[in-house]
Amino acid sequence: MTTTANTTAATNAKNPWAALSALCVGFFLIMMDTTIVTVAIPGIMSGLDADLNQITWVHSVYLLTYAVPLLVAGRLGDRFGRKPVFLAGMAVFTAASLWCGLSGSAEMLMAARAVQGVGAALMAPQTMAFVTTLFPPDRRGAALGIWGAVAGLATTVGPLLGGFLVGSAGWQWIFLVNVPIGLAGLAMTVKLVPGGQPRNRRRFDLLGTLLSGLGLLALVFGLQNGQHYDWGTVAGPVTVPMVIAAGVVLLVVFVLWQRFNPREPLMPLSLFRRRHFSTAAFAAAAIGFAVTGLYLPLTLYMQAVMELSPQQAGLLMVPVAVSSGLAGPLAGTLSDRVPGKWVVLAGFLIFAAGLGMIVLAMRPEGGVWQLAGALFFAGIGTGAAFAPMANVATGTLPVTEIGAGAGMYNSIRQVGCVIGAAAVGVLMQAQLSSLATETLAENATTAERHAFHEGLAQASGTTLLLPVVVLLVGALACLLMPSGKSAHASEPAAKPLDAPNSDLQKVG
Repeated sequence: MTTTANTTAATNAKNPWAALSALCVGFFLIMMDTTIVTVAIPGIMSGLDADLNQITWVHSVYLLTYAVPLLVAGRLGDRFGRKPVFLAGMAVFTAASLWCGLSGSAEMLMAARAVQGVGAALMAPQTMAFVTTLFPPDRRGAALGIWGAVAGLATTVGPLLGGFLVGSAGWQWIFLVNVPIGLAGLAMTVKLVPGGQPRNRRRFDLLGTLLSGLGLLALVFGLQNGQHYDWGTVAGPVTVPMVIAAGVVLLVVFVLWQRFNPREPLMPLSLFRRRHFSTAAFAAAAIGFAVTGLYLPLTLYMQAVMELSPQQAGLLMVPVAVSSGLAGPLAGTLSDRVPGKWVVLAGFLIFAAGLGMIVLAMRPEGGVWQLAGALFFAGIGTGAAFAPMANVATGTLPVTEIGAGAGMYNSIRQVGCVIGAAAVGVLMQAQLSSLATETLAENATTAERHAFHEGLAQASGTTLLLPVVVLLVGALACLLMPSGKSAHASEPAAKPLDAPNSDLQKVG
């Protein structure tokens, strides 16, 4: 059975940039909420009477429920159409954002954030898959450059916007602000994004979904709560090392099941035989780890050591937001003209150098301008790396594998984000536990205050060395990327969405 796109879809397909603008609204919200909570940590802890471990889970549960369903979400877009799945995801995300803002306890906020992550998972792979079908091969680099720039910009705007909202209106508004933006995004998507996208009958790998979800949950729970349980007993005979080991075993079994699944696997391992995809996916996990790992120690340093208000801390994030937003589109366009691997590699090295500069700036007497300069430099790296990676990853994928590939790419990147947040969180907690005190009394002497600031600055800087190492490993993956000038050079021009017999219109 075949169907053709309706008149509206065909008209809108002629202006793919308008459709991209609507998709980017949703993608911006998704990525912004991966970091916006960090600047609100002190306010949420005080307002909900929560401890650092609970608030770290508020951050990580979103990343986790975002990462786990991504593989399935990509297939849902293939099966039911990308536009309806994207709209469903945005509706869930917007409603959950309202729930987050109305939460009265840490437990309720964690539950709302979990639902918010599911909505984000439904949206993310559809945005990337849309770009690859809306734009012809020779224009995808620029389009994916903007898509990637939105990711880099949103993760840096999160703490900036969060700082202003927390300081002026309260922590609840870091979530409530999503509601009007989400409603506007829904209206833009209905109006500007074409329907008639590819639909294919897909079997859903329920066992694979269960194995991957439980494996990630166990791994992240063990890493993030290790310090909380003193790396010992969780309940009865169950210990933290046992939970982590169980997570690793489940993920290994998941990969084996994908290898031998006689039907349609959730994660087609054949995609990893495409070197463009496999190296870019690994690099995406590395930069996801580094970006999410940056903000917890940075926020604690700015607000506890530099004693900046949330608004001032948010203002200090302006340089990284500006430089990332400028670098992204330029890097994406450049990847259409030169081998994308070199653009991505340059971004990784600049980002790593920027993090190193931030570490050097983290001193008790550290100056605002030195930190601002380091953040500006790091932002260039995030923009340059994020933007062309998607172009490299999807460049050789046929249309029939775009949904699965987009889901896998986003899922792998988010797994990096989840592990980065958990690893940096536990390392930061371990560093803080070594301090004589984690809080500073109002009547503390000057010497006590200086000692506390020195210890916290050192803990923040030491913790940030972990993302630096991960970025350097990711840079090695960039070197293994194919060196072809363009991944799309040999592809035929994309078929219009309204072509009567287009393969993109097939259902079943």
